[in-house]
Amino acid sequence: MKRPRIVVDIAPELAADLFDAELLARLNAAGEVRVTGGSGDGREWGEILVTGWGTPPLEPHRSKRSPDLVVHSAGTIRKLVPKSLIEEGVQVTQAPQGMATSVAELALYLTTGLLRDLHSVDRVMFEHRDWGAASRLGLGRTVDGTRITVVGASRVGRLYIRKAGALGALLTVYDPYLSEADAEELGVVISRDLDEALSGAEVVALHAPVTDETVRMLSGERLAKLPAGTLIVNTARSALIDMPALERELVNGRLSAALDVFDIEPLPAGSPLWGLPNVILTPHLGAVTINSRRAQGRIVVEEIERYVAGEPLHNAISAGVYDRLA
Repeated sequence: MKRPRIVVDIAPELAADLFDAELLARLNAAGEVRVTGGSGDGREWGEILVTGWGTPPLEPHRSKRSPDLVVHSAGTIRKLVPKSLIEEGVQVTQAPQGMATSVAELALYLTTGLLRDLHSVDRVMFEHRDWGAASRLGLGRTVDGTRITVVGASRVGRLYIRKAGALGALLTVYDPYLSEADAEELGVVISRDLDEALSGAEVVALHAPVTDETVRMLSGERLAKLPAGTLIVNTARSALIDMPALERELVNGRLSAALDVFDIEPLPAGSPLWGLPNVILTPHLGAVTINSRRAQGRIVVEEIERYVAGEPLHNAISAGVYDRLA
């Protein structure tokens, strides 16, 4: 096929993070490249559209402004590409697996941090310069031997499972779509009942997508049933939890949590979560590493090279799986 026109519709600074000199050279070899800065301008110019954080949503129906291929460099495409476009023949692929390792590592770090109460130790050391007070905060726990319930065997979830399992965690997974064979290969106990899976957990790690089935799956009722001292780690989406109910449980100190995602971002200055001794807060940075950006860029370039060569895409999104996406 002739060299396609490739519109990179993301901010220049993000494009620089995604594409180093080698990847940029490969992208230019694949077609005529134009970076439009995430404005949505010039979409009719390109057969291939590279999207990411900040790219405006596409129109719901195919027109002369619609690309033939959308390559999404970030996570979910649900708010960006309407399902109707896929049904009308626009090919869509994405690169979320490029972020999976970074998110899984942060989730594991947050798990360990909560278990060892490292944030409290750091705060006392930093604010009071008091070695003795920091050392008297209490005994922590190890990942080894801790009962962790993982909600969602997603890409990130499976990486978290492998990493936590390697440290000796006792893992139960709730995921209606996880096969018995996959559970055996992962070395986990599989539960088909969420309440049963939560009942014995010391740590609950959320790695599920947001769908109609999963919104507020950790309801106020379920949170109230968790044993006192249960730790919640959420690097997925805040919509999985009834956040007002969780805030109440955290303010009264019955539960602890490490949260990277929130209903309102940035987290409002008036949020009751700020400064709680039993809470670790991070500003939605699970996927934000040098490594993840380069991995995403590489996947984008490889998918475009496959498309230009007439080969099957490795990460194509079909209309059939669209509703199960995050």
